[in-house]
Parts: sequence; C-alpha cells; structure tokens
Amino acid sequence: METEKTDKETLAKGLKTMGITLVLMFAGPTLLYIVLNNKDKPFHIPLLIISIAICGLAIYFGFRGINTILDSMFKKKP
Repeated sequence: METEKTDKETLAKGLKTMGITLVLMFAGPTLLYIVLNNKDKPFHIPLLIISIAICGLAIYFGFRGINTILDSMFKKKP
C-alpha cells in the first residue's frame, strides 16, 4: 500500500494565504480601535466600513488558508 504525500505546492499556497490572514488579523482590529476612538473626524464612517471589511476578510482568508492546507495533506489526486 502506497502512502499519500503532501502536495508541497498547495501547502505553500495555503501558508501564503495564512500569512495574509495574519496581517489582516492585526490590521483590521487596530484600525477599528483607532476609528472608534476618533468619532469626531470627518472620515469616521468610511473608515469604520473599511475596518469591518478588513476584519471580515481576515476571517475569510483564515478559513480559506486552513482549507487549502488540509487539502494539500488529505485530498487524493486523481
């Protein structure tokens, strides 16, 4: 019985996605904290929308990165 091996190219793609996730995980909440402390600034609402979108993208890229890493380890090639 032959053992399945990890697809290194797909694993690298998943790790890159997790790197993007790491950046977004710090950028989104930091920007959100700054925006919520400066409510009197003129760009409050657009920056609030952008920071919430960045937080959402962090969650999306996190799930996508974990899914890609798991596919590289457990998915069978045809």
